[in-house]
Amino acid sequence: MFRPAAAVSAALVRVSCLWFGLCAAQTSEQLNYRPIVGVLAQEIRESDLTPNGSTYIPASYVKFLEGGGARVVPIRIYDTEENYAKTFNSINGLVLPGGDVDLTKSKSTRVARIFYDLAIKANDAGDYFPIWGACQGFQQLSYLTANKDLLTFTNTTSKALPLTFTPGYRYPFYAVQWHPEKSAYEWIDKPGMVHSTAGLRSNFYAARFFVSEAMKSHHQYPSLDEEQDALIYNFTPVFKGLKAIFIQNYYFD
Repeated sequence: MFRPAAAVSAALVRVSCLWFGLCAAQTSEQLNYRPIVGVLAQEIRESDLTPNGSTYIPASYVKFLEGGGARVVPIRIYDTEENYAKTFNSINGLVLPGGDVDLTKSKSTRVARIFYDLAIKANDAGDYFPIWGACQGFQQLSYLTANKDLLTFTNTTSKALPLTFTPGYRYPFYAVQWHPEKSAYEWIDKPGMVHSTAGLRSNFYAARFFVSEAMKSHHQYPSLDEEQDALIYNFTPVFKGLKAIFIQNYYFD
């Protein structure tokens, strides 16, 4: 039976929505398909005996976000609040990575607080800005929210456990006490490092989910030159060896 071109097009769009979830264009919400996410640097770990700078970002977080469809800007921890505000208004989300810093005293947490406060203010004003915290980042978000350290020490290490998801309500802030980025991008051979199909699936699901949240932000750099200068492509990751907790790091002063 003959169908008008418009009817055929509508049918194809419906099929695309069903099979691929490509329904964003059907909604009134305009998405940003060139998202840039900031990743917070932190002080060097004591176990890193050959650092190439005073702060670092594990490359696995950069790959995690790139795999979800975003580009990355490093957020350094030695800068001014004025520059942090400019960066906040230029990026579309923030990742607080795992690591090993003092939640109450570190420069990393001080900068996390600046971005956290900016994100609260922006979201309250209807300016969508998501944050993702992984492991230590989860702990930082809990500390920043409660204004105290809520950690309870346990006698459990390197243990893979079932995942339990709890929804948030007011702000697009998401935190996990596990490492979805490690399944695909970290290769140290130790208990708890899961490279199963299910583990990889959770990695890419988490990345795609958070990047889809970042697409709801319409912050942008004032110029293409400023955007280009800020991107992490200007830096080279350092291979730390197969026994390192992070197989590659980006270093900064």
